[in-house]
Amino acid sequence: MRVSEEIPSIVVCNGCCCGRVEKGHNEVPLNDLKAAWKKYDLEKNVKLTISDCLGPCSMHNVTLFKSKGKKTWIGKLNGEENYGALVEWACDISRYGDNAKLPDILVPHCFIPKEIQ
Repeated sequence: MRVSEEIPSIVVCNGCCCGRVEKGHNEVPLNDLKAAWKKYDLEKNVKLTISDCLGPCSMHNVTLFKSKGKKTWIGKLNGEENYGALVEWACDISRYGDNAKLPDILVPHCFIPKEIQ
């Protein structure tokens, strides 16, 4: 088993904008994500964290993937298709580690926050 700091993690924002339907954003399916992590026994290989605001609010419904010092920012996630792809990616990371490929549907959602450009 990997040391805790080495375990890849997916951080899902549930802060001031993300998931706030009253602000016109899509809901973040927190319960579905938690259930998928349990169903596929992902937690030992890919940590799921539900976070307060991650910062890049203009991208709303933000997720951050962290592994070995690298970060992948994904924003404007909407609906079952996007979040299902996030679960699929976590399953692939659990099986294949660094060789797991980001699902094609999530590629257009990747961004670099202005704060780190």
